[in-house]
Amino acid sequence: MQETITSFLSEVSGIVWGVPLITLLLGTGIYLTIILRGIQFRALMPALYLAFVKRHEEGEGDISHFQALMTALSATVGVGNIAGVATAIAVGGPGAMFWMWVTGLLGMATKYSEAVLAVKYREVDKFGTMSGGPMYYISKGLGLRWLGMLFAVFAALAAFGIGNMVQSNSVADAMQTAFGVPPWISGLVMCVATGLVIVGGIKSIAKATSAIVPFMLIFYVLGASIVLFVYRENIPHAFYLIFSHAFSPSAAAGGFLGSTISQTIRIGVARGIFSNESGLGSSPIAAAAAKTQNPVGQALVSMTQTFIDTIIICTFTGIVIISSGFWTSGETGAALTALAFESRIPAGAGAAILGISLAFFAYSTLLGWCYYGEKAIEYIFKERAVRPYRLVFTVAVLVGAVVKLELVWTFADVMNGLMAFPNLVGLLGLSRVVVDETKKYLDHEIARAR
Repeated sequence: MQETITSFLSEVSGIVWGVPLITLLLGTGIYLTIILRGIQFRALMPALYLAFVKRHEEGEGDISHFQALMTALSATVGVGNIAGVATAIAVGGPGAMFWMWVTGLLGMATKYSEAVLAVKYREVDKFGTMSGGPMYYISKGLGLRWLGMLFAVFAALAAFGIGNMVQSNSVADAMQTAFGVPPWISGLVMCVATGLVIVGGIKSIAKATSAIVPFMLIFYVLGASIVLFVYRENIPHAFYLIFSHAFSPSAAAGGFLGSTISQTIRIGVARGIFSNESGLGSSPIAAAAAKTQNPVGQALVSMTQTFIDTIIICTFTGIVIISSGFWTSGETGAALTALAFESRIPAGAGAAILGISLAFFAYSTLLGWCYYGEKAIEYIFKERAVRPYRLVFTVAVLVGAVVKLELVWTFADVMNGLMAFPNLVGLLGLSRVVVDETKKYLDHEIARAR
């Protein structure tokens, strides 16, 4: 019975994440890039300054710009940055990395627009905290409450899958492989650690992610840099393969079966979107909690999330895999990345680096997605549902660590994809609002500079 359901959901997932959704997501990024006149390129440096230079922040909100960014990054930088990138290269060849970059750069405009709308249409709940995201800007901005409700349902369901049990299962598997830790121990530790953080709501989650995320990103980049140092002579050739294979078929080699141009583009775009979540509507929920007087200020910070996720973290993974030469091995997913990390790093150090990185990536995703799911549940059932939700979410962490998750993973994949459709309706329908808010902000900044 379970195999039948899993098979059915796999077919549904193939349809949901098919060409129409990928085209719509990519097309929305292109459209927003054009009407915003390449905001992600002309404002990247100011955005990075806003994100990482500490300053006094005024305005309504619960957490700082930086904390909002770290919360969103905690949910975005996850297993997909390790396993997803490897799958893209294993299926589409090195050229898939190029299309992940394209998707990331265009996705920055999408992420920016999501955050503008999230802050503009946010509201204060009965707990005195901010609530915002696609369900609010679809409902309040477009007057389509039913569509906002639909997004919230998809997000709430996805939170228990892709944002919870799938992540705890990945941590348990990584800890068992790297250090021989039994899954139930990993699950219990994560269950307790998650519960202690999420009981305090967004302020507690933001404090935890602000401590964890910078450390895990630096740790992974340093670990990948060690591997790249070993393969340093192959790095220029790796970049050559990425650009040359982006526009020509990848020939079969070793265990690699070869790929067509369309396959390379499709898998690169799909994995890029899945990694940075631009257009799916998850991260603007965190952006809405930021202390800010202007939606554009937080939006500039939010768009750096996609830059960090795809252009930096995914690139390190991709270059490690391609420069190692193991992209032709026939392996895929996390196993391929592990092969590249372990091959030339002695005494199990490569496996340890990857295992620890996977654990931090997945655990931080638990925290970020808990907040997303909490706000989705709150939108559906009001504030009374928040505390029961946190309890159930915490228990699900332990369950996910010790059970097989093929069915849960596939179901979560479907829900994650379905989130995009109502969110994109909101983005396209309110795109002029984004343009107007951007113009007002830039005019104000120009006037102030004078």
